[in-house]
Amino acid sequence: MISKNLLQFLSDLKENNYKEWFHENKPRYQSVKKEFEQFLAHAITDIAQFDNSVKTIEPKQCIFRINRDIRFSNDKSPYKTNFGGFIVPGGKKSGNAGYYIHIEPGSCFLAGGVHMPAPDKLKAVRTEIFENTEDFKKILNDKKFKNHFKELTSEDKLKTAPKGFPKDFEDVDLLRHKNYTVIKYIDDKLVCSDKFMDEISETFKALKPFNSFINEAISYHLSIND
Repeated sequence: MISKNLLQFLSDLKENNYKEWFHENKPRYQSVKKEFEQFLAHAITDIAQFDNSVKTIEPKQCIFRINRDIRFSNDKSPYKTNFGGFIVPGGKKSGNAGYYIHIEPGSCFLAGGVHMPAPDKLKAVRTEIFENTEDFKKILNDKKFKNHFKELTSEDKLKTAPKGFPKDFEDVDLLRHKNYTVIKYIDDKLVCSDKFMDEISETFKALKPFNSFINEAISYHLSIND
C-alpha cells in the first residue's frame, strides 16, 4: 500500500523544490523511495501472474530518478514531484511496451504501452497495425480494456499519414500516433487504500493484450529487417 507519508513528502517537495530543502529532508526521501520500491516489487509479482515477461524484473530497473534533466528546460526545478515505475521486459530503457505506475498528489495514474519509441520501433508498430488493423482494433474495443482505458493518448499526434503509409488508408488515424500509450487516472484515496494493488492487477490484466501486440510487432519487424 502507498502511505500518506509518501504523498505528503511529494506535496512538500512541490512546495520546496530546491536543493537545500531536499538535502535537509533526504532521510524522508530515502524512506519513501524504499517504500515505493517495495510496492513495485509487490506489483511485479502480481503482474507476473498474467504476464510472465516481467517476472525477473527488479524494482530498481523500473523506478525513475527523482532528479530532473533541466539542460533544455525553462523550468529549472531540480526535482520531479512524483514517483514513477515502469514495469517492462528488459527494464525501463528497453524501448518495449510495459506497465507504468505514477504517484503524484492529485495526479496519480496507471498507464501502459510505449512512449516516444525510437524511429525503427515506431515504424514496426505502425506497420503491424497497418497489416493487422482488425486485430489491433479488437484489442482497443475489448470491453475489459474499455472499462479502464478510453482511447490512445494523442500527444504529438501527426496531422496526416506518416511517411511510407498511404494517406487514403481507412484507419489512417491509428497510424498518426507517435506514442502508443493509454492512461487511467486514479484518486489519491484509492492509491492510499489496501484496494490499490487489486486495481493495478485488474487494470494491467486488461492492458496485457495491448502491450503484447506492440512488443510482438517490435520483435518481429525488427528481426526481419536485420
